[in-house]
Amino acid sequence: MKKILVVDDETDVQFLFEQRFRREIRNQEINFSYAHSGEEALSYLTKHESEFVIILSDINMPGMSGLELLKCIRTTHPLSPPTVMMITAYGDSENYDQAMQAGANAFLTKPLNFNELKEKLNNTV
Repeated sequence: MKKILVVDDETDVQFLFEQRFRREIRNQEINFSYAHSGEEALSYLTKHESEFVIILSDINMPGMSGLELLKCIRTTHPLSPPTVMMITAYGDSENYDQAMQAGANAFLTKPLNFNELKEKLNNTV
């Protein structure tokens, strides 16, 4: 089972993911957990270290941004790094370049293409 942490300050994201991945959740192929800020995600990861293989993080959040979260994750977990996919409503090259330089494994734009996301998740260990 793939364990995925979704980090987004928008609370309706949980409902959206649970609707779009209903079959995978029911078949116990994927298990989602949610954090609504970068700080909450770091706290959650500390308590559940090595449990998550994939993190999906929004870039633009109040407080700690997704890019700052990504840098913290890459510093904290250099030996067993999780796959981190950045999600943003702004698909500009500056955000893309910053995410990739900070160690993102993928860059997705909102509104999410869930078929593309499922394909990326299927290709991730």
